[in-house]
Amino acid sequence: MSALALPPGMRVLERGWLSANNIVFIGAERTAMVDSGYVSHAAQTLALVEHALDGRPLDLLLNTHLHSDHCGGNAALQARYGCATVIPVGEAAAVAAWDEAQLSYRATGQQCPRFSFSATIAPGDTLVLGDLHWQALGAPGHDPRSLLFYCARHAIVLSADALWENGFGVIFPELDGQSGFDEAAATLEMIAQLDVRLVIPGHGAPFTDVAGALQRARSRLDYLRADPRRNADNAVRVLLKFLLLERGQLAMAEVVALFEQVPVMVAARIGFLGGDADGAARHTAAALVRAGAARLDGAVLCNLG
Repeated sequence: MSALALPPGMRVLERGWLSANNIVFIGAERTAMVDSGYVSHAAQTLALVEHALDGRPLDLLLNTHLHSDHCGGNAALQARYGCATVIPVGEAAAVAAWDEAQLSYRATGQQCPRFSFSATIAPGDTLVLGDLHWQALGAPGHDPRSLLFYCARHAIVLSADALWENGFGVIFPELDGQSGFDEAAATLEMIAQLDVRLVIPGHGAPFTDVAGALQRARSRLDYLRADPRRNADNAVRVLLKFLLLERGQLAMAEVVALFEQVPVMVAARIGFLGGDADGAARHTAAALVRAGAARLDGAVLCNLG
């Protein structure tokens, strides 16, 4: 397999940061897709998938984990195609009851239309996607119930938010007193023990420098673990940027309200950022402005990039 060549019948739909990448598989008898993006991009997701399938229906939808940017298009795809849907086994009870607090949507202030599931998948299970065998592996850290998918034949891993070319997803469990750093480190070590020549991350372009990505991720994890406030700071910046991507702009009064009402941001503020909502809001907005990810127009924070 050359540098970024994919097996026949496999296609990566690289999305922006509001929507996770979609991986489409066209097998001889069955089509499938991994992850479905965010709800506000659902129309775009449907159009991209229809084009990729080239007239065939979508038979199977599979989620690596159930953060809103990875499954927000599930309901639209189910309505269009009636596709079977497979989710991580640890999420079954929360989806069946549609417990938005347990599913993180209420905790993060994000949206996800209700969807159903046909079956679950657990670490160690195997499945066929694009006529290739893939193994599900547990990938806790960013999310305790997250999975990644590994194809030994082609040395490919679909890493979701466990490993990106430069880092990984927010270590959310640490924000409410649960363990996450150790689990993220173990997941990186597991990936390092696999024969991997191509990583298809949940965000960003596929890449082949697996050793380099692992080194950068370990360094980033060490940095965050050395001072957990750094993880909290990063988390609230990511959440605020996500909402800016979704809405375009927020009045600073709305940003303060987020730090008073959104559970993950409240937990980060009280546990790590000093406790004052106004101060945390201004600190986080200023960090996004310094990074070139936002600009302040009077009392309105506007998205950039």
